[in-house]
Amino acid sequence: MSDQAPDSLLVASRAWFSAPLADFVQMPTETILGTLNTNAEFSVEPDQRDAWLSQIETLRAQLPGIDGSIYLEFNIPRMGKRIDAVVLTRGVVFVLEFKLTKADRAAIDQVWDYALDLKNFHEATHAATVVPIVVAADAPTNAIMERHEDGVFTPITVSPAGLSQVLERAHETSAEVSLKASDWHDAPYRPTPTIIEAARALYSQHGVEAIRCFDAGKQNLSATSMRLEEIVRNARRNHRKAICFVTGVPGAGKTLVGLNLATQHRGEVSADPAVFLSGNGPLVAVLREALTRDEFRRRKLAGENVRKGKVGESVKVFIQNVHHFRDDNLQHAGPPAEHVAIFDEAQRAWDLQMTANFMRRKKNRVGFNQSEPEYLISCMDRHDDWAVIACLVGGGQEINTGEAGIEAWLEAVVRKFPHWDVHVSANLHDTEYAAGAALRQALSHDRAHLEDHLHLAVSMRSFRAEHVSSFVKALLDQDTNSAKAHLGQLDRYPVRVTRDLGKAKEWVRRKARGSERYGLVCSSKAMRLKPHAIDVRHNVNPVHWFLNGSNDTRSSLYLEDAATEFQVQGLELDWACVNWDADLRVTDEGWSYHDFRGTSWTNIRKESNQKYLLNAYRVLLTRARQGMVIFVPKGDSRDPTRASALYDATFEYLCSLGIRQLG
Repeated sequence: MSDQAPDSLLVASRAWFSAPLADFVQMPTETILGTLNTNAEFSVEPDQRDAWLSQIETLRAQLPGIDGSIYLEFNIPRMGKRIDAVVLTRGVVFVLEFKLTKADRAAIDQVWDYALDLKNFHEATHAATVVPIVVAADAPTNAIMERHEDGVFTPITVSPAGLSQVLERAHETSAEVSLKASDWHDAPYRPTPTIIEAARALYSQHGVEAIRCFDAGKQNLSATSMRLEEIVRNARRNHRKAICFVTGVPGAGKTLVGLNLATQHRGEVSADPAVFLSGNGPLVAVLREALTRDEFRRRKLAGENVRKGKVGESVKVFIQNVHHFRDDNLQHAGPPAEHVAIFDEAQRAWDLQMTANFMRRKKNRVGFNQSEPEYLISCMDRHDDWAVIACLVGGGQEINTGEAGIEAWLEAVVRKFPHWDVHVSANLHDTEYAAGAALRQALSHDRAHLEDHLHLAVSMRSFRAEHVSSFVKALLDQDTNSAKAHLGQLDRYPVRVTRDLGKAKEWVRRKARGSERYGLVCSSKAMRLKPHAIDVRHNVNPVHWFLNGSNDTRSSLYLEDAATEFQVQGLELDWACVNWDADLRVTDEGWSYHDFRGTSWTNIRKESNQKYLLNAYRVLLTRARQGMVIFVPKGDSRDPTRASALYDATFEYLCSLGIRQLG
């Protein structure tokens, strides 16, 4: 990977054809078609050629006399798709999608997604007006012009004959900005995908290089990815075994780094296969299904006669539940098929007691004396020549009983595997990673290396505001001044609070555009949200919740089922409605932790369980990429389990930080 590439992905390399409008309208049709055909990434069929001819005919008839530039088949790497046409004129970016018959909901969402992608991730489009247009034979000629506060219009539908009129009317309602074609052409494009989008792009081998575009400050994904790949190369070349600890703030891209390393060593493209392992069952299920659906659709479009189940089998080899990997290696004493193993959220691996109990109850193995980290390292140590383990470590995210923390990995290496090289993130010293004495002991090892490049410092979950994780940390630390300061920096990331769930739902619905994802989330201990039709005992299927559309009652978009921290950790929404129950309350002495048992709330006194509850809210409050609303119930004086006093102080605390109330 080149160090210069991240800031200079040019539009010229993303559009199959580009020209000034004055030249385009005079250019022979065959010249335009020839350029498109030459740059096409697939074999051009007659249907595609006919579609291009129709688009060129419409554009040449509607664009004469307009000053600007045109780009055909403009690539959107984050989405793995192409825009039919982008017209840049007088400071307005028109995004055009052509449909042969009708402008349906899917077409409108598609062109809206394209427009938002340019607005959010293409640097020269940040300040521009963006007008998405669906051109379809059955569309009305007259269009309603609705401009949102970020300068993106609600999609317009128009017939081919009415296009020039729409372009002119959009100009009349747009603020004029200075936007030169050459500047727009050369501006950097820095997409920040969701983890599902990134996994799709990486798995399909389209856009692996795009990881270089994601900016995470000085400690960026590119540097971390390159360093991990270098460690793998050195281990293979020198017949070494190495374990790496990669740290990062929530949403900084640890999982993305792991997926990138895994795709570089997929069995079909590498003689040294890798496996991406996670104990996060919902994450594994959602990623597997997303990749399977995407790969199946792509291969069907390519004309292959393939079954979805067959596609899913290859995906399952690539992404595995860590417990299945563990159980498989219990069955035989030989080394795993993979030389590279990536453990996502490695701090969540089980401690000795949890592992031993499981082995006794479920595997009939009495006296098992290894923690899960020690056992997993021992599996990779079976290789005679070389092996690499990459541990992706999140801070302050332990939410389950029996999670060993990162100390167990370090202790295992020091005590049982001293022949392994150890590459440690320089930030593993931070208290939130709880590495403690084990880290000091590991660093005294002569094979240990402390490395800055193994830390990701800036959250990218919200491309609008890198300070979200800092704000949430200060909020949960009850550091009022710091929370206020960080909230003040979230100028493009709205945070709201309300005591009306109906208003909260309406807010996220109104905020979401195109295919942006929104949903309800709450703590797994939020037992008294039932009067608001939020029942945490209902088992949400994360695959349906995260991947299915608004016509499915199981989808997050239906705003009926709330997902808990267990179902959303590691995954993302664009807009979140965080529902705050009386399990975590503000008091004069700090947080008060509670569990609902039988008919009443009980105090949680065990420190580790208090930490799990606080971390649950940390997960919930860092799920949204673009903004969130927090719903705190008013309570009910007739119900002692929902008395107003259980909620009021929390609501007042959130307001005191400067979070604005809805309405």
